[in-house]
Amino acid sequence: MVPGSGAGATQPESGADSTWSQMTQIPTEEPQREQRQTGSRVTWYRTRIDRDLLNELNQRSDLWGFLQTIGYLGLLTITGATAWYVSIHWSWQVMLPILFVHGTCFAFMVNGFHELCHSSVFRSKWLNVFFLHVFSFLGWFNPVHFWASHSAHHKFALHPPDDQEGLFPTRFTLRDFLKSFINVWRLKGTLQATIRRSRGRVEGTWESALFPPENADGRRRLFRWDRTLLVGHGSIIVAALYFGLWQLLLVFTLAPFYGNWLFFLCNNTQHVGLVDHTSDFRLNTRTIILSPFVRFLYWHMNYHIEHHMYAAVPCYRLGRLHRAIAHDLPPLTVGLVETWRQIIQIMRQQKADDTYQFRPQLPADVPA
Repeated sequence: MVPGSGAGATQPESGADSTWSQMTQIPTEEPQREQRQTGSRVTWYRTRIDRDLLNELNQRSDLWGFLQTIGYLGLLTITGATAWYVSIHWSWQVMLPILFVHGTCFAFMVNGFHELCHSSVFRSKWLNVFFLHVFSFLGWFNPVHFWASHSAHHKFALHPPDDQEGLFPTRFTLRDFLKSFINVWRLKGTLQATIRRSRGRVEGTWESALFPPENADGRRRLFRWDRTLLVGHGSIIVAALYFGLWQLLLVFTLAPFYGNWLFFLCNNTQHVGLVDHTSDFRLNTRTIILSPFVRFLYWHMNYHIEHHMYAAVPCYRLGRLHRAIAHDLPPLTVGLVETWRQIIQIMRQQKADDTYQFRPQLPADVPA
C-alpha cells in the first residue's frame, strides 16, 4: 500500500444501501466528483489503498452491527434502569450522579443515528432502517432533514455555501461547555424546530435550499417525522404524568438534553480550526486517538479523516482503515486533553487573527 496524490489517489467506494435512499429520495452514495451549487467541483484526495482491502473494509456485518448497536443500547438500559431503581429505593442525592452518567452515555445517540443514516451498520437493510427509526425517536432527530444536510457535508466538507453544517471560524467558550451539562437551550431549540416543521413550515436559507417548494415529497416526509416525534413523546409525557412515573421522562424523553459534556468534547473536535476550501480531508478534518470505551461510545468517529475519505466503511472497521492509511496522515493528538490544548491554541490565534487556520503537517511536507 502506497500513498497516492491528487486525482490519481481517488478510488471508487461503494454506495450505501438503497433502502434509505428510497425512503428519503436523497442519494446516499459519495461520488468522487460533485457539481456544487456554486458551479465548481471538489475532487477529493483519498489515500490510495489496495482495492481488495477496501472491498473487505466496505463489508457490513449484522454481527458487528449488533455488537455495536445492542451493546450501546444495552449500556443505556443499564444506566437508565439503575437510575430508576435508585430513585425508588435510595435518595435523590444518589440518583443524580447515576442519572448524569446515563445522560453522558445517551448523548452519543446522535453518533449511532449518524451511522445508521449512512446505512453502513448492518448488512441487512431492514435492520439499518429499523434501528434508524429507534435512534431517531429516542434522540429527537429528524433523519430526513439530517441526511439532506449531511450528504452535502460529505460532498462539500468545509466548502460553504454548499456545506452549512459547520461555519468557521468556530468559537467555543467555557460557557458553551458548561451549557452542555443541562442543555435547556438545545431542548428549547429542538422543540421549536419540531413543532414548526410539524405544522408544515420550512424556515432559514439552508433548510429552504434543502427542501424547496418543488420537493413536495421530501417536505411531506420531513413534516411527517416531526409529527411522529411529537405524538410519540407526547404520549410518553401523558403516561408519565398519569401513572406518576416521572422517571420515564428523565431516562427517555429528556435524556438527550443533559450530561452532554463528553459528547461536546468529542464531537466538536472534528473540523474546528482547520482549513476550509481545500480538497484534502487531512487538512479540514481531525482524527484523534481515544480510549477503547470512549471510542465505543463515540461510534468510532474519532477516526474522522478516515470516515470522510471512505464513507462507506462501517464504523467498526474504521480502526483497521486507520492502520492502513496511517502512513499518509498528519501527526495525531492522543486523548481529549492534548486535542483540546491544540484547539484552544488555535482559537486563541483566531481571536487575534480571524483569517488564521491551522494547517496540519502532511507526510509529503516532511523532508526525506
